[in-house]
Amino acid sequence: MDSSAWDARYASTPDLVWSAEPNRFVVEAVGGLTPGSALDLAAGEGRNALWLAGNGWQVTAVDFSPVAVERGRELAARRGVPVEWLVADVIAYQPLPGSYDLVLISYLHLPAEALARVLDSARQALRPGGTLVVVGHDRANLTGGTGGPQDPTVLLTPEAVVDGLAGLRIQRAETARRPVPTGDGGSVDALDTVVVATRPVA
Repeated sequence: MDSSAWDARYASTPDLVWSAEPNRFVVEAVGGLTPGSALDLAAGEGRNALWLAGNGWQVTAVDFSPVAVERGRELAARRGVPVEWLVADVIAYQPLPGSYDLVLISYLHLPAEALARVLDSARQALRPGGTLVVVGHDRANLTGGTGGPQDPTVLLTPEAVVDGLAGLRIQRAETARRPVPTGDGGSVDALDTVVVATRPVA
């Protein structure tokens, strides 16, 4: 899906396309870290970026949809949290190497070659001691979970993500269950790839 298609999707509703709450795995991975500079790649409407900024992080949020970025900018203004918003395609976007204490990639689904480019940029953007968090729909979700893209070529596996993180220390790499509420008050599980890695200090 290109940026114009995402623009149309975001513009089709006055409500948020995604939840206003941060992703649970992002909260788990980041909650114990000392706030510093953070880069949110493919930030969408900014749910994770806004949560980070509200917890003291200096956040740069990047997405290729101008509509999503504008919505995120408005939400940040309403909440009174500072976020730097950039409209850019994360496949081509080149953050300054060694500039961030945290890099986040949340639910970015791309063909393998394009994802590898983003992972490489994210890896290089980390400062020594910095943390990279990658969360997305797992390939196992096709048969064992609910929701998400149905194209296996853009779904994640922990192994594929880890393969793109040479030189980082892997703290967590697994397929995790995420409860998704159903209309009857119950829930069903989605299956997500969750990878947390750090750049060694020395």
